[in-house]
Amino acid sequence: MPTDLNKQNIGWYDRKRRDRGRRALERQLDYQEDKSASFSGHEDEMVRANFVRSQQIRRKIESVKPFCESDKILEVGSGAHGLIFGLGGSFGIGVDPLAVDYKRLFPKIQNTAPTIAAIGEELPFDDASFDIVLSDNVIDHAERPLVIIDEIIRVLKPGGVLYFTVNIHHPFYHLASRAHGAWNALGLKFELSPFADHTIHLSEKRIAAVFARLPLRVIEQNTTIRATKSAQRSSKATNPDALLKKVFFKNALFEIVAEKV
Repeated sequence: MPTDLNKQNIGWYDRKRRDRGRRALERQLDYQEDKSASFSGHEDEMVRANFVRSQQIRRKIESVKPFCESDKILEVGSGAHGLIFGLGGSFGIGVDPLAVDYKRLFPKIQNTAPTIAAIGEELPFDDASFDIVLSDNVIDHAERPLVIIDEIIRVLKPGGVLYFTVNIHHPFYHLASRAHGAWNALGLKFELSPFADHTIHLSEKRIAAVFARLPLRVIEQNTTIRATKSAQRSSKATNPDALLKKVFFKNALFEIVAEKV
């Protein structure tokens, strides 16, 4: 948490952006507290499901680069049950600002890999430290999401493999998210969960442009936009959120597998 002196040394916009990032983390922790309670006595189910999905991603990565026991693997935003906990390998580590809380809430799954509490915008590792870096649908909860991508590329070795996903949306949600952030910053405390939980709403065009400027050879890049649109348009729900999604799709997945060059 920044000190009063730190608050004086940064501008109003940066302070409000920091506040928004902090609030998104608070809401994420509240959500995981509730999830931990609901899985009490059944955490083994979470461990098994995590292992299955992690191994699916491992096979995707191995199509580019076979795993070696000596590979150093990093997951940025390892969360409560990230890929690192079911991926295997001797040198895997997770980074998450809530890592200490997650160790308390989900001990069985968290004990399968070491984690450290740190933010993705300031990874505590040297340049070119890791053979494989993962980030699975987390950066849009952070204070400076696009800075995290630069940090991921910085710590990835040349020839190393990146696996990255993030939710993407119709551009409408970017405008709505900015409006939500603005009225809260100006003192109108009215939170809408989709915008309070996330600090940014990325479109396919915007996130693709970010990766296009990086020193990467893209192996695979795809989205679930078509399937997401179809599912949301055929939904029988009639609440305002569902009706809005019929016009402006939300929460499709952008996925990229790439090699650093």
